[in-house]
Amino acid sequence: MGSEDEGEEGDDTSDDGEVDEFPEIDARSDTEDDEEAEAEVEESEEDEDEDEEDESDEDESDASEESLHVWPKPKTVISEITGQPKRVYPEIEPDYDSDSSTEDTPNRVGNIPMHWYDDLPHVGYDINGKKVLRPARGDELDKFLKTVEDPESWTSAFDKNLQMDKPLTAEELDIIRRLQENENPDANYDPYEPTVEWFTGKGKEEVMPLSAAPEPKRRWIPSKWEKQKVMKIVRAIRQGRILPNKPKTADNQPQFYAIWNDEPAPGPAPPPAPKPRLPGHAESYNPPEEYLPTPEERAKWEATDPEDRERDFLPQKYAALRLVPAYDNFIKERFNRQLDLYLAPRVQRVKLQIDPESLIPKLPSPNSLRPFPVYKSLQVPHGDVRVRAISVSPDGAWVVSGDESGVVRLWEVIVGKEVKRWTLKSKVGAVEWCPRTDVSFFAVAVEDHIHFIVPPNLPGPVLTATQHVLTPAHLPPPPANPSPVKWSSVPAAQSSSDSPVLTLNLPSSPEPPKQLVWHRKGDYLASVSEGQGGVWIHQVSRRHSQAPFKKVKGTVQLVLFHPIKPHFFVATQRYVRMYNLAEQTLLKTLTPGIRWISSMDVHPSGDHLIVGGYDRKLCWFDLELSDKPYKILRYHSRALRSVHFHPTYPLFASSSDDGSIQVFHARVYNDLMTNPLIVPLKILRGHAVRDGLGVFSVRWVPRQPWLVSAGADGQVAVWCS
Repeated sequence: MGSEDEGEEGDDTSDDGEVDEFPEIDARSDTEDDEEAEAEVEESEEDEDEDEEDESDEDESDASEESLHVWPKPKTVISEITGQPKRVYPEIEPDYDSDSSTEDTPNRVGNIPMHWYDDLPHVGYDINGKKVLRPARGDELDKFLKTVEDPESWTSAFDKNLQMDKPLTAEELDIIRRLQENENPDANYDPYEPTVEWFTGKGKEEVMPLSAAPEPKRRWIPSKWEKQKVMKIVRAIRQGRILPNKPKTADNQPQFYAIWNDEPAPGPAPPPAPKPRLPGHAESYNPPEEYLPTPEERAKWEATDPEDRERDFLPQKYAALRLVPAYDNFIKERFNRQLDLYLAPRVQRVKLQIDPESLIPKLPSPNSLRPFPVYKSLQVPHGDVRVRAISVSPDGAWVVSGDESGVVRLWEVIVGKEVKRWTLKSKVGAVEWCPRTDVSFFAVAVEDHIHFIVPPNLPGPVLTATQHVLTPAHLPPPPANPSPVKWSSVPAAQSSSDSPVLTLNLPSSPEPPKQLVWHRKGDYLASVSEGQGGVWIHQVSRRHSQAPFKKVKGTVQLVLFHPIKPHFFVATQRYVRMYNLAEQTLLKTLTPGIRWISSMDVHPSGDHLIVGGYDRKLCWFDLELSDKPYKILRYHSRALRSVHFHPTYPLFASSSDDGSIQVFHARVYNDLMTNPLIVPLKILRGHAVRDGLGVFSVRWVPRQPWLVSAGADGQVAVWCS
C-alpha cells in the first residue's frame, strides 16, 4: 500500500516537472502490525478502484486539451539535475500581434498618492525620470456639452491614476444599479439557497478546532485600561463631581407653567397667542338649509383627501341640542390647537412703513435748471421735401439747411430770413459748418462730391482769410501716395458765393455721404459714405485725403473726433470703437447693447458719450468708467434719429420718429466720485410725422440755449427759452 501511494505521488510530481523524495517515517507501534495486515486486503481493493478512476480522469484531461487546441504543447524531457521527467515549453517568438506600440501608453507613475501633484502641471515621473504631463481636461461647460452630444458619456468614471475618463463595463454599471436599489452587488447571490451544513451531518462532525493558535494571555489577565476607567469614575464620585442618583421627591417633579403668562420682559412685548377661528353657521347644530351638503357634495367631500378639504366636517342638522352626539375630531383638534400655541413664532416682526414716493430719486425741479428751450420761436419751410441736414455757424447767427431736392438755404437764426439759396444736382446728404471763427464756410455732401461754399456778405478780413484757406495762391505739393479722392478749386479771382469754391470728388457710391464731421481745429474733415471703406479723412491745408481703415468689422454708421485728444470714434451697427490716431491703435470697444446705432455725440469735456439707436434706446457712456453704458434712457416711443450736446450749456437733446424732441439737463462734475446729473426737462412737439418719419436732426445754437430742428414734414424750427 505504501509503494502504491508513493507511485501515485511520483506521478503527480512528474506532472509538475520536479520530483522530491523524502523518507517515510513509520510512526506505528508493533501492536498495530496485525491490524494493518488485516486491513491491507481491503485497502488494496480500494486502491485498484482509485487507479481506475485516475486513469479515466487523465484520459478526460487529455481529450479536453486536444479539444481546446492548447498551443504551444510542452515536451517531456529528463532533467539533468534531478533525473526526473519535466515539461519544457518552446520560447515565444514575438510578432506583430504582440506589438503594443499602437496602444495608448498608460500612466505608469507608480503606486503613489496622486494628490501630491494637484497643483502641478504633471502627475508624476515615468521609468526614465521624465515628467508625465497632465492631460488636458475641459471645464464644466465642456462636460455638459459632452453629455448632450454623447448619450453614453455618463457611463464613464474619472481614473485619478490614468487622469482620464474610463468607460464602465456592463458588470460595473449593474453593480452601481444594484447598490442604488439597495440590492446585493453580486448578481449570482441567491438569498434563498439551501443551507450548507459544514460541521454537522454524517461524516462531517468537527473533530479538530478551526484554529490551532494558543489561547491569548489577555483572556485571563484583567484589563489595565478598564481598571483605569473604573478608578477614574470612583475618584470622581469621591470628589463629588459625580453624584449618584437620588430618589425623586415631590419637589423634584417637573413644574408646568403657562408659557404665555410670563413676566413682561424689558424688551418688546411678546406677540399674543394665535386666536382660534370663531365658529360660523356651518358649525351650528341647526344650520340653514343652504349650508347642508347635497348627496353629490357629500360624495365629493368623502372622495377628497383630508388635507385638501375646505373644512374638516360636514354640517348636520339636529332637532334639539341634546341630540347632538360627541364630536369625532375633538381630541385631534385640541392637539392641533396645542401645537399652534407651542409652535407659534416668538419673534415680533416689525412691518416696514415705506412711502413709495421716497424710493423715487430726488431730482431738482426743472424751473431751477433754466434756461432751456420751451417753445417754438420761428419756422422756416422747405415745402413738402424732407430736410435731413442742418448746421449752425460757430457764432450762432446763421443756419444752413439742405433738403432731398438739392436745395441748400442760408438763413438767420433770430428772424428766420433767408439770405441765400443754392440749388444742387441731387439730394443733400449732410451739411457741416467749419468750426473755425477766423474763417466762414461750410461743406455740403451731394452725390459723390463734397462742395465747400462761402456765404455772402462776409467782412473783408474774414473773406480774405477764407479764400486763402480754400483757394491759396500757391497750392501745396502733391502727396507721395496719390489718393483716389480728387481736389478741384477755382482761382480766388473767379470765386463767388453763387457756386462752390472747392470740390472733392469721392469714390463712387450708391448714396451721397451721410455724415460730415469737422475736427475742432477746422483743418480735418471726416466723411462717411455707404459701403466698405467709406470713411475718409480730408486735410484742407494739404489738399490730401486718406482712408484710415483698410477694413472695418461691420458697416460704419457714424464717426466723431474727440474734442481734446487725438482720438477717433467709429460706430458700426452694434459697437463703438475708439482709436488713437497718433499711435494708430485701438483703445477700447464700447458695447451699448443697441441693435442698430443711428446717432452719436461726445461731450465737450471728452469724457462722456451718448449713443442713440433705432430701438428707442439712448445710452450714456462714461469713457473713464467702463465700456458698458452708465445709464440707458428710454423716453421715446419710436426710433431715435439724432442726439447732440450743447457746446457751453449743460444740455443735450434727442429727436425721434415719434415727432418729439426730448431736452435733458446733463451736468458733469469735475469730481470723479460724483456721478453725472441727468434730468429730463422738456418734451418739444411741433413736427408732423410723415410716412413714419419724424425729426431727422437737432443742433444747438452755440452761444444761446436755443435748439434748431429739421423734420420729415419739410420744416426747420428754432426753439427758444
